[in-house]
Amino acid sequence: MSEKQYKIDPDMPVGKVYLVGAGPGDPGLFTLKGKALLEMADVVVHDALVSSEILAAINPQAETIHAGKRRGRHSLLQEETTRLLIAKAREHAVVVRLKGGDPFVFGRGGEEMQDLLEAGIPVEVVPGVTAGVAAPAYAGIPVTHRAYSSSVTFVTGHEAAGKYKPRVNWRALAAASETIVIYMGVRNLPHIVSELKAGGLSGTTPVAAIRWGTTPANEELFSTLDAVVGQMSETGFEAPAIVVVGAVANLHEILSPIAQTFR
Repeated sequence: MSEKQYKIDPDMPVGKVYLVGAGPGDPGLFTLKGKALLEMADVVVHDALVSSEILAAINPQAETIHAGKRRGRHSLLQEETTRLLIAKAREHAVVVRLKGGDPFVFGRGGEEMQDLLEAGIPVEVVPGVTAGVAAPAYAGIPVTHRAYSSSVTFVTGHEAAGKYKPRVNWRALAAASETIVIYMGVRNLPHIVSELKAGGLSGTTPVAAIRWGTTPANEELFSTLDAVVGQMSETGFEAPAIVVVGAVANLHEILSPIAQTFR
């Protein structure tokens, strides 16, 4: 159960909140169900990383609220966002919480759903394509491949304070997974690289960093564990980005020209 308590009023009319994944940026990867909900929504509460093309699909009569979270620029605190969703669901029939990628993959969707249900608000999840699969794919990098990787780990490089355990065990991941896909890891990459090498990964292990991976603003950096931090500094490569560590990162040399034809 959540530590936060939200008062339930049994006499208050209640609508429904839809936790909708907007996908990784390319509007062509947005789901048909998500688009239909935007077109009929009374209220849309959206994150910062949702593309303008997807926001353009919102019902023009809907109330649109920006609740995005970017480092140093939080529009609303998480608890404020949840209270807002509860309040809107008590006023309107269809409330869409539009989140970048997939709501349940480092999107706090589980937290929001738990709090909404505890407040007596009906919730439905509409999954989205997550950037950890889509961005590498657009760069010609399959996160699994029978010849290179039979295991993949999706992990956050930016952990919240006060979480259930202190930190990701990067050294254990180095030994346990053939492909490591890191979300929100650019700022903490020097520490991550050091720990992965301490866990046994070679400094020559291929690394790919992909920023805005499915959009026209796409930036890609291909390197190794030894060189990636320096290259990012030299090129000014910044978040938000997905970082892929493992042999599959080298497949972009073969597959990227083919992947480009599908953009």
